[in-house]
Amino acid sequence: MTDSPQPLAGVKVVDIANFLAGPIASMFLADFGAEVTKVERPDTGDELRFWGNDKNGVGLMYKMVNRNKHSVTADLRTPLGVEIVKRLVADADIVVENYRKGTLERWGLGYDVLSAINPGLIMLRVTGFGQTGPNSHRPGFGTLAEGYSGYAYISGYPDRPPLLPGFGLADDSAGLMGAFLALVALQEKNRSGKGQVIDMAIYEPLFTLLGPQVVDFDQLGLVQERNGSRLPFTAPRNTYRTKDGKWVSMSGSAQSTFERMCEALEVPELVNDPRFLDNRLRIQNAVALDDALQAAIEKFDRDALIALFDEFGAAVAPCNSIAEIFDDEHFKARENIVAVADDELGEPIRMQNVVGKLSRTPGEIRHAGPKLGSSNRDVLIDQLGFDEAELKAAGLPLD
Repeated sequence: MTDSPQPLAGVKVVDIANFLAGPIASMFLADFGAEVTKVERPDTGDELRFWGNDKNGVGLMYKMVNRNKHSVTADLRTPLGVEIVKRLVADADIVVENYRKGTLERWGLGYDVLSAINPGLIMLRVTGFGQTGPNSHRPGFGTLAEGYSGYAYISGYPDRPPLLPGFGLADDSAGLMGAFLALVALQEKNRSGKGQVIDMAIYEPLFTLLGPQVVDFDQLGLVQERNGSRLPFTAPRNTYRTKDGKWVSMSGSAQSTFERMCEALEVPELVNDPRFLDNRLRIQNAVALDDALQAAIEKFDRDALIALFDEFGAAVAPCNSIAEIFDDEHFKARENIVAVADDELGEPIRMQNVVGKLSRTPGEIRHAGPKLGSSNRDVLIDQLGFDEAELKAAGLPLD
């Protein structure tokens, strides 16, 4: 770390969201120095505390998603909870929420109310289907978004059902986009002095990331179908099994890349095969090409294949398990996994590091996700001026 302040130092974020998409957005902001105060229900906290695996009753997924944040407790359905949020946003830059449409308004915490307190407030609203449109009233989660966006339809094999991802892809991509949009709005606020609402549906970032499907259908009437790991716009592109039963991922996106791949595998005849002369021909004959490449690849153990490709400047990567990633020297050199202090577990916990390396003002993980209500005294009493007896009467922990 350097002595320079982090890029978002001084930016105040109030996170009243739950689960993944909203908290992921504020996580990215916190990674680069934003002061994020997470507001959780007094009894259970964010339900993410009960997702995934736990150690000694402590949810591990929560620890990663809510790193670098303060935790305060407030029941937003009560007058005290509403007042806590109002005081928090009074000098905040951004508030992040992902409640069902109309919920905040019903509690008296709509943007009209909060912006009257702080005209410069930016509200990031993340919902399943957005604040407008015929589906806006519906509850929505990442799994629904992965189907609704068109992602699941193209994932899997032709003779099998649509396949959902093995992680929270829609939520995570929405969180990343939400952080970007919050900073876009913050940049505009620095010019105008005015806040605004960001209305984002969880399915929308993933829909955009799906590639050329819209233009292909619009201009050519094409519907992309499930085709395993193959892509409709480049070939070869697939996973291949090596002699020792392991797997690698390969793509011959550029012509030169394909030629070096064939040279390394000692199948130069594929380069001059009329079926594989250029990318569009290879797409049309992808099955035959994959069969030929698989036959060549399965002559090598995975490590030997990777070393061979390095020698020829050809592109390949192992299909790593998380156990293999922990042992990978490149992950270690890039510090992609970092040990983070955690008072609740009483020992460091390793997690993914901040994404991207700024040369002067890098991001940093200062601590893992906090114990529920651990910042109540510092924030609610010392900063916001609430009465200790009032908070205790409401059942909010202060120690």
